[in-house]
Amino acid sequence: MNERMLRVLEFDKIIERLTSYAETTIGKELTKQVKPSINIEEVKQLQKETDEAVHVQRLNKTLPLGGIVDIRTSIKRAAIGGVLSTTECMDVSSTIYGGRRAKVFIENLEEDLPIIRSFVEQIAPLRELEQQINSCIDDHGHIMDSASEKLRGIRSSIRMLESRVRDRLDSFIKTQANKLSDAIITIRNDRYVLPVKQEYRGAIGGIVHDQSASGQTLFMEPKAVVDLNNQLQEATAKEKQEMNRILRDLSAQIANEEIHLEQNVQVLAKLDGMFARAKLGQSMKASMPKINNNGIINMKQARHPLIDPNQVVANDIEIGKEFTAIVITGPNTGGKTVTLKMVGLCTLMAQAGLQVPAQDGCELAVFKHVYADIGDEQSIEQNLSTFSSHMTTIVEILRHIDEDTLVLFDELGSGTDPQEGAALAMAILDEVIHRQARVIATTHYPELKAYGYNRKQVVNASVEFDVQTLRPTYRLLLGVPGRSNAFEISKRLGLPDRLIEQATSYIGMDSKSVENMITSLEKSQINAEKEYKKAHELLIEAEKIHRDLQAAWDQWENKRELLYKRAEEKAAKAIEKAREEAEIIVGELRNMKTDTKWKEHEWIEAKKMLDAAEPKLTAQQTGNQRDKKQRQQELHPGDEVKLLTANQQGSVLEKINDKEYLVQVGIMKVKVNRKDLQYIGKQQETYHQPITTIKGANYHVKTEIDLRGERVEDALLKLEKYIDDVLLAGYSRVSIIHGKGTGALRKGVQEYVKQHPRIADSRPGESGEGGSGVTVIRLK
Repeated sequence: MNERMLRVLEFDKIIERLTSYAETTIGKELTKQVKPSINIEEVKQLQKETDEAVHVQRLNKTLPLGGIVDIRTSIKRAAIGGVLSTTECMDVSSTIYGGRRAKVFIENLEEDLPIIRSFVEQIAPLRELEQQINSCIDDHGHIMDSASEKLRGIRSSIRMLESRVRDRLDSFIKTQANKLSDAIITIRNDRYVLPVKQEYRGAIGGIVHDQSASGQTLFMEPKAVVDLNNQLQEATAKEKQEMNRILRDLSAQIANEEIHLEQNVQVLAKLDGMFARAKLGQSMKASMPKINNNGIINMKQARHPLIDPNQVVANDIEIGKEFTAIVITGPNTGGKTVTLKMVGLCTLMAQAGLQVPAQDGCELAVFKHVYADIGDEQSIEQNLSTFSSHMTTIVEILRHIDEDTLVLFDELGSGTDPQEGAALAMAILDEVIHRQARVIATTHYPELKAYGYNRKQVVNASVEFDVQTLRPTYRLLLGVPGRSNAFEISKRLGLPDRLIEQATSYIGMDSKSVENMITSLEKSQINAEKEYKKAHELLIEAEKIHRDLQAAWDQWENKRELLYKRAEEKAAKAIEKAREEAEIIVGELRNMKTDTKWKEHEWIEAKKMLDAAEPKLTAQQTGNQRDKKQRQQELHPGDEVKLLTANQQGSVLEKINDKEYLVQVGIMKVKVNRKDLQYIGKQQETYHQPITTIKGANYHVKTEIDLRGERVEDALLKLEKYIDDVLLAGYSRVSIIHGKGTGALRKGVQEYVKQHPRIADSRPGESGEGGSGVTVIRLK
């Protein structure tokens, strides 16, 4: 891609915003290098990566990237034998931990994220190296005594020698206090000394290491501590040697993991950049575009990415299928250049793996070249130098364009004589179209209005202008050329009608016809868009109803299957029980036959036991027989029936034929087969007194609910049912126990409480009620 064209279309500003969303230095460095790709497979892969990251963001979950540092320089230095500092070692440990935490976060997600999971699988845990570093260096970057036994022994001797030196010097302070400037022990040249008055230098004796600015105080090391200080210096030197050895060992271990560490850094940078793209897309309310290599651009309600979302006007743009060129004509009202930049910038963003601010289902092409000749806001005084500058850029563009090129011309042919400029504009457009490139051009030349009608691959467009407010609406109208609004504007501003009529008479009939045609096209376009919007809304509503009905049907089918299964299991158990009891009865009867003392009443008791062993399925059988009779009964208008296929009740309106009836179900009239209808009874006009059940203060509901340990979604469902119960019970105040924890559950509960219409107010619990882990609500 041409760097100058990227700057013209302000792609660098998009990259600045993208970089601001990266959380690590390595991620920011990576995002700064983002460029549009011309490889369609790479673009599709980048878009899939961004979409997966957006999916995680929509779950209100954020990839943890804290503690990750750019350790690549330290790794390379360790690899060539350098010794790293304690800070550098701790950066390595922190980055290892940060990478492992990000890996665990992704692995614990239940969502389907194949691309992101493939990245985190490449992160090496390196737990042993991290533990080794942490066992030697503390959080403040100091090597700990536990780093080695030798270091522990050396530091123990250092502390002992320091104690002995201080004891000796303390005794000097107590016995020779009058000879000292101050009764303190200080350090000079890494040796413990005392501040001695100048006149007592000989009396104290020892080595002078420093003196005060006035020369009245000497910092002396008494002879009695010289040997101890020497031993202390030797021990300190040994300590430094041991610490260097420990750092050298840690550096060698880091060098051994060079490949894994560099791979971890690269993967974490990639993940940071991926989630930065997702955050940028969410901030723009963007969507994932479909990518093609056929030069097709189709965006609905697309917005310029760098304009305030509350002010920008969304537009539909389409090019590449039925036509390959768009000519936006009309007066310079300020919306044409924005449209050009929006198309170019969205194309570059899509090729860089970024989502674009447009409705779902938008489609963009991958172009090898994107060229733009867009100048600053045009001045009234156009001179030759401006024209020459534009033509120089256009000549350069024409040298490189082909079928994989998108060209954007702003005010094509401006800066010269109108007739010559219009002729040049048409010739340039012809050349670009001949080379099969995609081109969008803006112009204020009226000659180009007819250009779009005379060429099959070209479509006219304009930016709508509201004559009533004398302001552009910035809405792009495809298929409608721009028209001059001079007469309407002049009339609105108070120009006399006679002057307007006189001016109209100077215009030829052809111009009048064209203007009238454009006016008619504008009205037709606006009406068509309104009708399309209504139809689209009805379609969405119908699809929603269809989905709801389908879900209800599936639920009913599942429930029916479950009931059938339970009935079969119940019947099987009843039959098995009957069989067992029958065997017992038969055995008893056999015994009775051989028993000569049997009596009549024993036979009667045995028969009763046999009858009782019969499976109790008669009620179901009777019900089935009744249902069969009801389905065979003749139906008449007004009869109440049940639709067996939808489990809904309705009334018969009329008999269509022997097999079908027209039935009223709610607000719908449907044709139903007779076999799918069950007769209920005649329609009755009787009024049924509604029965209301009131659950009063004695209703068994607790005055508090404990939601701790619940997920936010499950907790809110329980809370909703609990509020209904306490309202029925007549409670005026209850407590919700949500705990403190991370605060997610508490925040969810508090937001739900604020929105509930039957909750008067709420407050956190007091110290005796559970504090911030409890919310107390008062009910209306």
